[in-house]
Amino acid sequence: MPTYLTPGVYVEEVPSANKPIEGVSTSIAAFVGLAPGGPVNTPMRISNWTQFSKIYGDPNEPDNGPFMEGAYLAHSVYGFFQNGGNLCWVVRVGDDGGSNGAGAAARAALPAAADASVETYGAVALGAGETEVEIAEEPTAGEGADKTYTVRVSSGSDKEEFTGLSTKKGRNNLATKVNAQSKLIKIEETGAALPEAQRAPATGTFKLSAPSIDPSKVKPTHFEGDVARRKGMGGLAAVDEITMVVMPDIMTLATDNGDDVQIRDLQGKMIAHCEMAGDRMAILDCPPDMLPQEILEWRMNTAGYDSKFAALYYPWIEVQDPLTNQPMMVPPSGHVAGLWCRTDATRGVHKAPANEVVLGANGLGFQITQAEQGGLNKVGINCIRAFPGRGIRVWGARTMSSDPEWRYINVRRLFNFVSESIMEGTQWSVFEPNDEKLWIQLRIAATNFLTRVWSDGALFGSTPAQAFYVKCDSETNPPEVIEAGQVICEIGIAPVKPAEFVIFRLSQFSGGEGSAVSE
Repeated sequence: MPTYLTPGVYVEEVPSANKPIEGVSTSIAAFVGLAPGGPVNTPMRISNWTQFSKIYGDPNEPDNGPFMEGAYLAHSVYGFFQNGGNLCWVVRVGDDGGSNGAGAAARAALPAAADASVETYGAVALGAGETEVEIAEEPTAGEGADKTYTVRVSSGSDKEEFTGLSTKKGRNNLATKVNAQSKLIKIEETGAALPEAQRAPATGTFKLSAPSIDPSKVKPTHFEGDVARRKGMGGLAAVDEITMVVMPDIMTLATDNGDDVQIRDLQGKMIAHCEMAGDRMAILDCPPDMLPQEILEWRMNTAGYDSKFAALYYPWIEVQDPLTNQPMMVPPSGHVAGLWCRTDATRGVHKAPANEVVLGANGLGFQITQAEQGGLNKVGINCIRAFPGRGIRVWGARTMSSDPEWRYINVRRLFNFVSESIMEGTQWSVFEPNDEKLWIQLRIAATNFLTRVWSDGALFGSTPAQAFYVKCDSETNPPEVIEAGQVICEIGIAPVKPAEFVIFRLSQFSGGEGSAVSE
């Protein structure tokens, strides 16, 4: 309490006893995959397609944007925003060591003057800024004199210049002198085996750029990453707001002989990541080019997943490839993530993300019949189907859990939403005196929040008392709990379940003798 010594009028700010809980966002996806440019193993917060294109565009082929042959990340992110997503995190995977080109430093080939197809030197950036190297030939002292060169390096506001450089061995050798003095670049003598007459570099200005990733050389460990080093999927562990994880490019690991063990293992690690986080879900893709019976066999005998934090979608969808202007098949997970976000925004997280049109899908990898879907739906494979006059729609909303309580995606995500909202909205209570006053405040905060959730249609029941209960009193907090420094608040909610099977029972009946007949 403040101390009053001088007569006068005093105004005090009194904190409100009612501390409302705000609902957290459920529509923030994370993408892990391959891109031709951008930072490697660094999660970037992306809010629109233009921003993604600028950060992850191809530095060597600007017209290609972020699209890359043999990779699906750009198609998935585009489908995410196209279907209603508005915020995501992106991790470009690769090897920081640069063994496959992924994550390697920016580089430029310095061609030979005699043959532009021959690389006589290579310039490698030592920093992260945009770097350019200019090579100019200096005037000769007389006929027959050796050629000398000037190398100018610029990286942002930093400038360097090296004069009197020669292709001959010695202290003025181009590579030797630049490597000894430059803080911006390193020169590689890639043409050291060439005859001396052919080692003369071409003059001009050369822009350094990171080499593109070769999808065929990316390894499963690049996707899995490492939590401690914040690499790959492990880099997402420190980003708390993520609610769904998508990794479409693990499909690049699919083998021609059908042995998709690497896909199974990586998807299993995606599921483990989401289960450990406790508030995010893995959106999984089926391996490519599988028939319904094959995907059923793969799901049951190869993958064998059983998790309430994962959902699996089949088949792949057809989109337009901007690189070739031809149709191509892509994994549906990115489009589905955007559809989840759209459903959250228009109806709420409690609405099953199904019977919704997949925007941007021009076709399907396989047309599933109603009979075929029966077997797939039973084991938690959510089908994407084309309906005449109604477009291509997601026609399933199940998790991969064998537990009936967690059968539906919307139920799992509703619990994620409620638990995360209550946890974040009651942080003020930590280290407060553990007494009746605190228990009442927690009860009021939780009750008010759940009443709003019920009024939005997310909970079952005609009254709040039927939809949920909140208990925080001396019964849940006996002396031994208080002595342990704990306060326990029990909450129960009755989530709404989707009407997965709508059944009309029709029968014939004979009209009575007194039926009215209109003339």
